[in-house]
Amino acid sequence: MPTFREALKINEQYALDNNKEDSGVKLLLLHFSKMTSADLIMNINTEMPIDNYKEFLYGVDRYITKNIPVQHIIGYEYFYGHKFIVNKDVLIPRYETEELVAHVLMYYDEVFEDKDVEVLDIGTGSGCLAVTLDIEEQHMNVVGTDISNEALETAKQNNENLKGKATFLQGDLFEPIKGRKFDIIVSNPPYIPQGEYVEDLVVNNEPDIALFGGEDGLYFYRLIIEQAPNFVNDRFIIAFEHAYDKAKELKKIIQKHFVDVDIIQKKDMQGKDRMTFIIKK
Repeated sequence: MPTFREALKINEQYALDNNKEDSGVKLLLLHFSKMTSADLIMNINTEMPIDNYKEFLYGVDRYITKNIPVQHIIGYEYFYGHKFIVNKDVLIPRYETEELVAHVLMYYDEVFEDKDVEVLDIGTGSGCLAVTLDIEEQHMNVVGTDISNEALETAKQNNENLKGKATFLQGDLFEPIKGRKFDIIVSNPPYIPQGEYVEDLVVNNEPDIALFGGEDGLYFYRLIIEQAPNFVNDRFIIAFEHAYDKAKELKKIIQKHFVDVDIIQKKDMQGKDRMTFIIKK
């Protein structure tokens, strides 16, 4: 049997030769060897047990030749330090969305100063936003909504596994929470324009309902922004993640429906315009 080092090196090159990220191979090796990164470093020159090696090779084959995301093979993705179940029914959490969480927590401190607040996550998917905000800030009472029952089952399982107290309701956008008001609304709605090219790894494995946002990618933003004034309290934060090239258009939509608010747009760690916040203090 090869050593862990040899297995990693050979299959990382195999991934690169097939236009796949080599980082995925390391995740598969860690998963199937049941090791942490620290354990792998300590044992890198040790021969792999045959059962672990066979499982690892099968995982690599599914990743590279069957075009299945690593997260679907291992069944989870880490988000903001928390382990979230992911599957074909939900969008795989992205690093950029972690930045949205960090900014929401920061603006919460500025606007609400340790007060109890009602939080709504529209299009919750795996529950990564709703559950993380619930875990990270004890003063947040979080509700997540989604039109997909299958997604909500995953969100509920993540909430239970992570000992969260978020609640989840099925329905389209604001429909499940009619008559309620919120202090914070967050959403990372589908924002890929219909007809835009999406790599096979994404479009063949993640739900269309979580990816595509109408002709220009702003369909759901318009709906949320039009209705949001009816669902917020006097002081509020509304936070969006969006496509890097839609910040200006999104700001114009907001200005049609909100007055006397701060509209703050933030770049992500890659320097792309990815977050917009509407704040009323």
